[in-house]
Amino acid sequence: MRLVEWNKPSENGRANNAAYNHPFAGVLGNVFGNEVFTREHASFVPAVNISEEAAAYKVELSAPGFEKTDFKIAIEKRTLLVSGKHNETKVTEDQKFSRKEFNYGSFQRSFRLPENVNEQAIVAKYENGILSIVIPKKESEKEENREISIS
Repeated sequence: MRLVEWNKPSENGRANNAAYNHPFAGVLGNVFGNEVFTREHASFVPAVNISEEAAAYKVELSAPGFEKTDFKIAIEKRTLLVSGKHNETKVTEDQKFSRKEFNYGSFQRSFRLPENVNEQAIVAKYENGILSIVIPKKESEKEENREISIS
């Protein structure tokens, strides 16, 4: 089983607010991916890499300019929730921008956890603009060959 991003289909009986119901969303979504028509991309959403190794899954979010205290990581109902809030720095009166492209705001990403992970051993580290979350797999029970006696 693999770790995948999870989009909540509904909350309190309402449709997922992140999904935008554009008439071409289904067609273009198949070509460009699930997130073409989402409102999330109107604000800051960090890019994510998910990899699997023999002993663990690794989630990396690209979030430069954050402090580690800006993040919140939680587990709810086998779902890893990663959120962050990035506040814009104050602009002084003598500061005049000819171009301003930095993105600020908050984000939340969620990932459904497979059954084979050890939720108690998850660790996170923020370094050089990358939030790394290591999700260890449970140690599988070793299969032992044995003979069964007949009584």
